Amino acid sequence: MIKNIRYKTKIAVIGAGQAGLSAAYHLKKLGLKIGPDFIILDEASAPGGAWQFRWDSLTLSTVNKIHDLPGMSFEETLSTKGAEVQANTAVPHYFKLYEEKFGLQVYRPAKVEKVYMYQDRFHIDTAETLFSALGIINATGTWENPYIPTYPGAELFRGEQLHTKDFKTAEYFRDKHVIVVGAGISAIQLLDQISKVTTTTWVTRRPPLFREGPFDDMAGHNAVAMVEERVRLGLSPLSVVSVTGLPYSTEIQEMEKRGVLQRFPMFQEITEKGIKWADGTEQKADVILWNTGFKSSLSHLDAVLPKEKQGGIQMAGRLATMVAKEPRIHLVGYGPSASTIGANRAGSAAARELLKTLSAADLNTNTFSGSQL
Repeated sequence: MIKNIRYKTKIAVIGAGQAGLSAAYHLKKLGLKIGPDFIILDEASAPGGAWQFRWDSLTLSTVNKIHDLPGMSFEETLSTKGAEVQANTAVPHYFKLYEEKFGLQVYRPAKVEKVYMYQDRFHIDTAETLFSALGIINATGTWENPYIPTYPGAELFRGEQLHTKDFKTAEYFRDKHVIVVGAGISAIQLLDQISKVTTTTWVTRRPPLFREGPFDDMAGHNAVAMVEERVRLGLSPLSVVSVTGLPYSTEIQEMEKRGVLQRFPMFQEITEKGIKWADGTEQKADVILWNTGFKSSLSHLDAVLPKEKQGGIQMAGRLATMVAKEPRIHLVGYGPSASTIGANRAGSAAARELLKTLSAADLNTNTFSGSQL
C-alpha cells in the first residue's frame, strides 16, 4: 500500500481482540466482504489481542472464563488440556485459528493514530496507510492505557513504580520490599506470587469485597446492568470488581493463612524511600506496583467522539455499544461489553445496528465501488 492513497471501505473495525473478531465475524455473516465492505486493523504484529502480552504465570485456571467466539470452540483448539495452560499462548493460538477459519484478514501491525471527519467519511490514519470509512466499530480495549493515580511525592521516589502491565515474573522482585496497590483480581494474583519470594505491603483505596458462593448468571446479569446504566447516562464505567467483588477462593484462603492479606488503607503521599500515611506512619519500599486498572484506549477517536461533562461517553443501542451522539461509531469491549462473553454479544449487536444506521443515512454509497483496498 502507498501512503498517499486513501483506501475506501464501508466499515472499519479497529482492534482484533475478542470484541473485534466477533464484530468481524458477524459483518461477514451478514454478507459483507473484507476490503470493499469492511476492514480489520490491529496494532499488534500477531493475533491474540492483549492476551499475548500477559505474564507467563497467568494460566487458564487463574483467568476469568474464556468464552467461545461465535462459530468456534476455544476448547477444541487446545493442544494441551488442563488448567495450567498458559493464557498468553492458548488464547492467541485460538484467535489465530479463528482468523484463518473464517477468512478474517487482519491488517497488522496497523496502529490507528487518529480518526477525523472529512466530507461525511471518517478518515483513519495509521503510520503506513490511510483509510476512510462511513462507520467504525472500535474494539481497542484497555491494555494500551494503564491507569496510575497521581499522588504527592511520586516524582521523589527512588525506587521503581510499575503497573500490572509491566509484570513478567515474581522472581524479579526477590529481596525487594513491594507495595502492592489495588483490590482487583490481578492485584490479588500478583500479591500471591510476589509474597512467596519477598516481603509485601498490601494497600487498597477501599476495603476489599470478597464474594462467597458462585458468581452465577443472575449475579453476572446484575453486574452488567449496573455498568450499562452508567454508560447510558454518559458516566464512566465502574471497575468490574467494584460491582462483582472478589471470589473467596482457595488461593485467597491460603493467602490469609500466610498473613499476606493484611490490608492497609491508601497512603497519603510517596516519599523518597517509600510511602507515608496520614498519621505519619512510613513504610520503606523498593517497588510500588500499581494494580489500579486500565482505561479505555480511545485517544485516537478524540476528534470524533463526543464526550459528556460527566467525563464519560453516552451510549445507546440494544447493548449500549452505539455512541448516542454519533451513531456511526460503536464501541465494543467498552462498559457492559468489557468481558469475553459481553464482547461476543456486543460484536453481533454493533454489526447489525451499524449496518442499519448506514443504510438509513443519506450517504453516497457509490464511494464503495471501485475501492482501492
